[in-house]
Amino acid sequence: MARKATFYHAGCPVCADAETAFANALDPKEFDVEVVHLGEDKSRLREAEEAGVKSVPAFVIDGRAYHINFGAELAALK
Repeated sequence: MARKATFYHAGCPVCADAETAFANALDPKEFDVEVVHLGEDKSRLREAEEAGVKSVPAFVIDGRAYHINFGAELAALK
């Protein structure tokens, strides 16, 4: 059974690069990756915050947030 990995981003150049470098690189046999564009789907902001995401791009894997570089704070997306 694949582990859930949610990649949150805002569509910025840093986020697009992280998606290419990381989200697309995860083995689909091991990870079920969901990509969430918070700039387009603001209804998911609360979910990201509750998962511990402070800035994007970020992954949440097994309930833990992992921040990649720095594109934008979540507060800037509200």
